[in-house]
Amino acid sequence: MIRHVTVDAADPFVLAGFWAQVLDGSLGDDDFPGDPEAVVTTAAATLLFVRVDDRKSVKNRVHLDLQPQDRTRDEEVERLLSLGATLQGDHRRPDGTGWVTLHDPEGNEFCVELSAAELANG
Repeated sequence: MIRHVTVDAADPFVLAGFWAQVLDGSLGDDDFPGDPEAVVTTAAATLLFVRVDDRKSVKNRVHLDLQPQDRTRDEEVERLLSLGATLQGDHRRPDGTGWVTLHDPEGNEFCVELSAAELANG
């Protein structure tokens, strides 16, 4: 059983706050600014953010692929950009398939895929 996915962070509380918004999750009640760890609990997984002084310098070896549930892929990309994500690569195709690769505020890659409804209608 996987207890949680751990993410290295320069500022665990800030990065966990971003991901809590992205995933409609919640921060741990005992997580505060400056803490060396912060936990985000979601319906699907628990993410643990831990302070690491080394800066990210290469592509992630593991990343999250998000599938929106109540909005389209493109609506989700716009929402995530408004939360502070940045565009890394746009892999959307003219036929509507494809995905978008974003960076979180600390530069970690993640992807946004088509929603289940979009896949069913495709």
